[in-house]
Amino acid sequence: MLAGLFMAALDVFIVNVAAPTIGSELHASGADLQLVIAGYTISYSVLLITGARLGDRLGHGRVHLTGVALFTTASLACGLAQGATELIVFRLVQGGGAALAIPQVLSLIQRTFTGEARARALGAYSAVLAVGAAAGQIVGGVLVSADLFGTGWRPVFLVNVPVGALLLVLGRRVLPLGGASRSERARVLDLSGLVLLGAAVSLLTVPLVLGQEEDWPLWSWLSLAGAAVLFALFCGYEIRLARHGGAPLIAPRVLRHPGIGLAVFRVLTVMSVNAGFLFALTLHVQGGLGYSALRAGLSFGPTAAVFAAVSLTWRRWPARLQRALTAAGFALTAVSVAVVGLAFHGGGDGGVLLYAGYTGLGAGLALAFSPTLTGALATVRPEDAADASGLLATVTQLGQLIGVASFGTLFLNRLESVAVLRSYTSAEAFSVCAWALAAAAAAGAVSGLVLRRR
Repeated sequence: MLAGLFMAALDVFIVNVAAPTIGSELHASGADLQLVIAGYTISYSVLLITGARLGDRLGHGRVHLTGVALFTTASLACGLAQGATELIVFRLVQGGGAALAIPQVLSLIQRTFTGEARARALGAYSAVLAVGAAAGQIVGGVLVSADLFGTGWRPVFLVNVPVGALLLVLGRRVLPLGGASRSERARVLDLSGLVLLGAAVSLLTVPLVLGQEEDWPLWSWLSLAGAAVLFALFCGYEIRLARHGGAPLIAPRVLRHPGIGLAVFRVLTVMSVNAGFLFALTLHVQGGLGYSALRAGLSFGPTAAVFAAVSLTWRRWPARLQRALTAAGFALTAVSVAVVGLAFHGGGDGGVLLYAGYTGLGAGLALAFSPTLTGALATVRPEDAADASGLLATVTQLGQLIGVASFGTLFLNRLESVAVLRSYTSAEAFSVCAWALAAAAAAGAVSGLVLRRR
């Protein structure tokens, strides 16, 4: 299950470093490349909660394998695509496969493990999720630079095919493939809620993806306003449906569960900082410092390694430290991002200070994310596992998308606007972005202190 999660997390970022090669070979426009990169995330985030509910109705193991099969087939189609339009369509399908497969991971953890075993499983989940994001940059850089058999960018998709095939074979042997209980099958799928939520997420994500490319036209702002309206309508509809004994897409009692609201905010914040940092740093080291795709990808290695180590071990730390980990993680993230910004400020390669920042960032992000996820899901009832899993998985994806759109836009706009006034370097633009990232992480630290005080 975690191998499938890693493969899906990898694909959110693996295309970033391959984008220039894809654009030149397929003669893709800037908007085409934006959709190639973000189309996967759009369909992934829109369909995640529905995927969780389908697992509840049809059986989590069965739906997971169906999603892996769809993801693997779409990966093969992406690797063989002959045009930008084909690639965009197959990326959307690929995201749909991930939306079926990935919510089942958290649901099965919730239903299979209890107590300390559940905490360890959630720690492994957190490590794989974030390491997959950093590894996507690394693996993408390695595959593009290797240019295997003259295939250029295509291996970034084709690498999923043998892995997916192996997971399908193993999954049929080890996963529970039985159907859901009669009561779970009897729950009617909330199609009206699905339409409202899908429309709201689409109206939110499309302008975030294409707004910078199109110079933020009027339609992008109208779309964001429409998303807010539809989210409000969705919440009202779900509350009314629950009051009348229906089966809402997201049960309101899950949102009222102690700690879930703050967990949503903190997961959104930490994933935004993580994705925004990776995106802005990639633009700086490749565009500003002239790093190759391979060297740019390998730059994320220390952060990924430390994140994994901390995510897998924090539960063994002294109990007296546990309550302060979330706030400390956000604070360490804020300091580390600022250190990386200072290291690059002079226009050089950062030196020793840079790697100190990378190490601190990996530890800070892990402490901000893993205890938050574990605490939010530790006491959720098994019957609410699908709703909680789908909600937090959706927030994770939206956080990544918002981080890329907001902090990436800040970096690009700062670089473009001030370049008119003087020769403003990429390093200085990244430093401004780093301070904004540090401020967002500081907001997460405050939210952790509020929870601790309560």
